Amino acid sequence: MTKAKFDILNSTCVPLPYENVDTDQIIPARFLSSTSREGFGENLFRDWRFNKSGKKNMEFSLNNPEYSGKILVAGKNFGCGSSREHAVWALYDYGFRAVISSFFADIFKNNALNNGLLPVVIPEKPLTDILELIQKIPETVVKINLQQQFVTIPATGESWRFEINPFKKECLLQGLDDIEYLLGIKSLITDYEIKMCADENRNN
Repeated sequence: MTKAKFDILNSTCVPLPYENVDTDQIIPARFLSSTSREGFGENLFRDWRFNKSGKKNMEFSLNNPEYSGKILVAGKNFGCGSSREHAVWALYDYGFRAVISSFFADIFKNNALNNGLLPVVIPEKPLTDILELIQKIPETVVKINLQQQFVTIPATGESWRFEINPFKKECLLQGLDDIEYLLGIKSLITDYEIKMCADENRNN
């Protein structure tokens, strides 16, 4: 499934200052019946966004009209728990294009990279500072430059570098998943195979 190309993202943010947010909190298991990637956003953080009677919990940040944007800033160990890919689908379908945290569960991180959602890891102190700034000034814009691998707060000039797998970075920049990327270089792969076969025949 082709995703939008990711290069530079300038956006306000939604703060989620909780640690150890697991995938069942991101998308409860009772909403996993669909195999399509669309439609999961409406149930993102369902049990936190709504109370048992179905009314919105206005104390939860996603329901707070002061907060909006394509970047979720979350506490340490985001995406732990089960390996369900639906958690990433829900975040992407809701409108998030990046999640900033100080640590991601490995499976969640890989699922995110495979589905067009950028997981950005920065140290805990800067993460805390960003969360506090967003909560104090909700209109704060954060810039994520994937090509240069930097997170920047334009208003303060503060900037932090983040790491990413080079292959996954290229896929995100091109808006492709792994299979689409490989299909795009099919001719190069074919040429390489022909060359290897020719070299092997000469050596035999």
